[in-house]
Amino acid sequence: MRAARMYGYKQPLKLEEIPIPDIGPGQVLVRVGAAGMCRTDFQLIDGYFGQDMPLPATPGHEIAGTIDRIGPDVPAAAGLSEGDPVVVFGPRGDGSCRQCHRGNEHICNQGHWIGFGPHGGYQEYVPVDYQQLIKVSGNLSPLSLAPLTDAGLTPYRGLKKLRAAGVLGPGTTLAVMGIGGLGAYGVQYAKLLGAGSTVVALGRNEEKLALAQSNGADHTINIGGKSDDEVRDALEEATGAREFDAVVECAGAEDSIRLAFSLLATEGAVACVGLVGNRVDIPLFPVVSREYTLFGSFWGNYNDLTEVVALAEAGKIKDSVTQVNFADVNDHIDALARGDFVGRAVIVYD
Repeated sequence: MRAARMYGYKQPLKLEEIPIPDIGPGQVLVRVGAAGMCRTDFQLIDGYFGQDMPLPATPGHEIAGTIDRIGPDVPAAAGLSEGDPVVVFGPRGDGSCRQCHRGNEHICNQGHWIGFGPHGGYQEYVPVDYQQLIKVSGNLSPLSLAPLTDAGLTPYRGLKKLRAAGVLGPGTTLAVMGIGGLGAYGVQYAKLLGAGSTVVALGRNEEKLALAQSNGADHTINIGGKSDDEVRDALEEATGAREFDAVVECAGAEDSIRLAFSLLATEGAVACVGLVGNRVDIPLFPVVSREYTLFGSFWGNYNDLTEVVALAEAGKIKDSVTQVNFADVNDHIDALARGDFVGRAVIVYD
């Protein structure tokens, strides 16, 4: 099979032919139909997460495909058969910690993630524990499904946290900051979960802001070159409000997070789901005196992904994808670093 593997940090991936991997008795071999390319993949190669991962490693944690082979210990109750279309839930916890018992395997301290080790979606076949699979109807293509497993999942969980915090609803203003791979989905969830909130998309790229508008944003603001006060004025002109009641921050850049809190209303909340930067640097007094809330929100759990897939299969989520040929993977890794893509880049093998 073809595989794009990492042999060192800050180096291009090596495109090579390697044997199709074996599977354990409780595993399933998935033939990858499509693999989403996430900026996290670039960050992995660049050493953002540390440089102690055993090499070679295969990136790629957004996977959709079909079942090629099933291990003998996979129970019939799992309802899996060869040829079934599936998406892969990337995290796998140890099953014994508090987070796993709550269903939050994605934040298990002893867990692991597909695409951060020997096997990820940048290869044609991937062994997966059967508990990590979600069978899908086949109505959607792998090209549309693969990005849902991270880009389409991460902002969904962030929006659920804002909804649970009670900061959404009629008369409130909800910002989606950063209209990249995550934010393009985030705008749609803001409309689906916002309970009537006015949704405002903020970004620096007019093409991405146009996508946000087509995905349902009530208003868009280009924040490029604008001061906080100028953004505030633009917000007032668009909505009549000068502050946001809630923000889902999809970039994770230090300046973007600072701007989110600069424009936040009293008792407002910010859900950070992006990971471009390394720090959160905001003034303390307004956090305390105005009773702000900051939610860290990482990826999503298995149930979150089942909900996202159900929304997609019901036709309630639009995708915007750029198809990437396997041979061009390294060129597109560089484009990820620059933020060139509108929507999500997705590798295909056929």
